[in-house]
Amino acid sequence: MVRHRAAALAAVALVALAATPVVPTGRTLVVADAETGESYLQTPVENGTTVTLAYTHSVEKTPVRDVYVVDDDRLVATRMTFESYGWGLPSRANVTREDGHFVYDPPGAHNRLTVAPGGVAGHRLHVGDRRYDLVELTDERSVDIHITRRSAVAAAADSL
Repeated sequence: MVRHRAAALAAVALVALAATPVVPTGRTLVVADAETGESYLQTPVENGTTVTLAYTHSVEKTPVRDVYVVDDDRLVATRMTFESYGWGLPSRANVTREDGHFVYDPPGAHNRLTVAPGGVAGHRLHVGDRRYDLVELTDERSVDIHITRRSAVAAAADSL
């Protein structure tokens, strides 16, 4: 009887251990090569973490900031600021003026953002209070930015 109970407990423990890697415990923002999928950056995020893509408009030579907030596995667009209108900027959108900047509240949530970092634009990624130089990080290769879930085992392995 004791032997059967020990075997049953061992089987339950094995099933629980095997299931651990698939139990999501947190989110990670991933910056990966758009062609190869090679990961350039993985950083933990939580719901509400602000993610900002900052760059210089290639024609207007003025700063642009695209602001997103992590919401589950999506990046929700919350704000865009820019100083002048140029190609690719929302010229027909309802914008306001704040401190010399046009401010736009863009619609949409994104599972994936694709960015082509460039030296002229000087793309930077701000994740919470951390800042990353996308041009240097990626050697100007196009990237996909997305949120993924991390399992308890993967998170523990990352901390080793």
